Amino acid sequence: MAAFLAENFRFLSLFFKSKDVMIFNGLIALGTVGSQEIFSVVAFHCPCSPTRNYIYGLAAIGVPALALFLIGVVWNSHTWNLVAECHRRGTKNFSAAATCLIFGSVMGRAAVAPVTWSVIFLLRGEAYVCAMSEFMDPTSLYEFPPGYGPDIMARFPCGDLPGNLTAFKDEVIRQLKYESQLFGWMLLGAVAVLVFLALCLKHSCSPLSYRQEDYWDQYRSNESKLFHRTAEVHSKVMAANNVKKFFGFVYLDKEEKELVQEYPVEDVQPRPQWDSITGVYIYRENKGFPLYSRLHKWAKGTMGCNSGPDNQETVFLAA
Repeated sequence: MAAFLAENFRFLSLFFKSKDVMIFNGLIALGTVGSQEIFSVVAFHCPCSPTRNYIYGLAAIGVPALALFLIGVVWNSHTWNLVAECHRRGTKNFSAAATCLIFGSVMGRAAVAPVTWSVIFLLRGEAYVCAMSEFMDPTSLYEFPPGYGPDIMARFPCGDLPGNLTAFKDEVIRQLKYESQLFGWMLLGAVAVLVFLALCLKHSCSPLSYRQEDYWDQYRSNESKLFHRTAEVHSKVMAANNVKKFFGFVYLDKEEKELVQEYPVEDVQPRPQWDSITGVYIYRENKGFPLYSRLHKWAKGTMGCNSGPDNQETVFLAA
């Protein structure tokens, strides 16, 4: 198992850019590999019947991959930022290139798990052997007895064969696994090339230096962490105040009491402010100064000022 993972897990580094993305995608891939191993051992049982073999083999690869893809889309925060952006403002502020890259970012990140699933399943070969056994040409096998059709060929993955065909089982499975692994390596190579071209295109189209991009990544990460931590404290203090108004008192532990005393909260932010900082953000500059996020743009008081000649749009998706 360890050798198998070491051999087939290298390609995942192609999806990784920053450390946070590497850890996140790595965990997704590890979970996918583990799920695939459990599925192969517990749930995968070839029916060894014409027609049903093909449907079952394709379903074993395609249906989990589709489910993983949809889960990846749902779990991606950019998906809901994009939904909020289209609902509130539409895509009128985006160029065609920006819109394509936004969708590409969402789809690319969601594809990590299904691609991992498909590649590993093809490299293992069980599903392909099950699906394609009935289509194998018996005449391609040396000294294979004549008169046998798809109904017999479909039984090779299970080994339930007439006595005179038992000796051909290893050869049939070996040829089908060769084809499966070939397709798996081809898929792996195609993904690697696509990722390489996407990274080249991204960096060639960027007006930002590498160091500024790195700073932008750090800013987005820090802003997100600080925002969530502050929102958690703000909501807790606000909830404590409201509970106290209703009951006349509120039960708090020592740490919560310190929070309420240290961070007084009088009111909540109005909905227009939340709308201003919610949605997809594309890097912009205002009079030569960078605006790294919607929150940064709101704090600088430049919301709605996007069309001047000193503004510059860069088609990078912000978190």
